[in-house]
Amino acid sequence: MVLLVALLSACSASKPLPQASSTPTSLEAAAIEAGIIADPANTDPTGLYTRDRDRICVVPSATAFRIGIYVDYGETYYCSGQGEATRAGETLHVELANAPGCDFDARFEGDRILFPGRLPDACQKACSSRASLTGLNVERMSDSPSEAGALRDGKGRMLCAPGK
Repeated sequence: MVLLVALLSACSASKPLPQASSTPTSLEAAAIEAGIIADPANTDPTGLYTRDRDRICVVPSATAFRIGIYVDYGETYYCSGQGEATRAGETLHVELANAPGCDFDARFEGDRILFPGRLPDACQKACSSRASLTGLNVERMSDSPSEAGALRDGKGRMLCAPGK
């Protein structure tokens, strides 16, 4: 009996399981090094970003960046916002001047800007009835400040023009 218990305990001795790493995979680092994807830490967010009919412009200002946002769901539903963005690593902190209290952190991934899935209620001030800025995801179309500065919303207002 003692021999059986000793054999069973020897069989049940487990090998340590590999631990998951909290650091990003080396695949992403290799892609950045090869130039396949942009390194967000070394990329200027200035530019014009789009997806379908949604647009974001980002241009340098005296203190940080001017940002303009236009989301177009059709004639009745849209969002139009202007404000300031500051950058810390992969985070763009956005504050919309035309929607006081609408400030949030968006992700900047080098050639993409992603808004969070939940925004302050004050952000609804920049939108018509059922439109929303929530979860906006756009990709860079141009890194030209002049192209970004020319972005207009559906009512013809320039969203990133100098002096805004």
